[in-house]
Amino acid sequence: MESADGVELAVRVEGSGPPLLLLHGFPDRADLWRHQIEDLKSDFTVIAPDLRGFGDSDKPDDVRVGKSVGDMVSLLDQLGFAKAHVVGHDWGAGVAWAFAFSAAERLDRFAVLSVGHPGVPPTLAQREKGWYRDFFLHAEAEEIVRRDDWKLLREWAGTHPEPDRVLADLERPGALTAALNWYRCNHRPRNELNPPRFTVNAPTLGVWSSGDAYLLEDQMTGSADFVPDFRYERIDGAGHWMQLDAPDRVTALLRSHLC
Repeated sequence: MESADGVELAVRVEGSGPPLLLLHGFPDRADLWRHQIEDLKSDFTVIAPDLRGFGDSDKPDDVRVGKSVGDMVSLLDQLGFAKAHVVGHDWGAGVAWAFAFSAAERLDRFAVLSVGHPGVPPTLAQREKGWYRDFFLHAEAEEIVRRDDWKLLREWAGTHPEPDRVLADLERPGALTAALNWYRCNHRPRNELNPPRFTVNAPTLGVWSSGDAYLLEDQMTGSADFVPDFRYERIDGAGHWMQLDAPDRVTALLRSHLC
């Protein structure tokens, strides 16, 4: 499908029923949600795009979160849906939070995995966990992460259940730069000077996993300060990519919230 500004998006659409957007993050593609899609398509029209810059979608230089919000609105328009449930993980959660703010009239129920509300102030411990965000801003990052058979990236993503699949994606021409551009276009420390304080009024589920190597629990639980109808669930024993580590638990939580 084509976005409003001409970017071609690879989109998986399966099932029938109320529309449900599933938004992945770095360094993945829509296939990250395959276990959830297989189950949820019996009750929902599941829409799972490769976000711009990832997978088989186009890889423009401009991958600002706001552009992806526009992509999702365009997808809903093309598919004939006025509103949708939205679920996001990692950078996809960032897109989902932005969607909840700037396209609130298109949002039904809402769920975010791993990443809490952007207005939650980061602690020192969270800044230490997120060291890679600043590293990825530098042009030298591409060469460094590729060295010695992707040694650094393999170590960084050591808890990813499917590292070889991810690296095969990133080895394609232009793919690594396109993926890192998500940090370069969206990670701006100056944003902390005027942090987003918007309220999300949709019923919201926040899920965090105890084995997350990049994000701490308090940045998710703190989302309750910005969401009047907030439900928090913790998955013990799963890593950051909980959709693969604990697929049945993730699907059950989404079903309990969306159905």
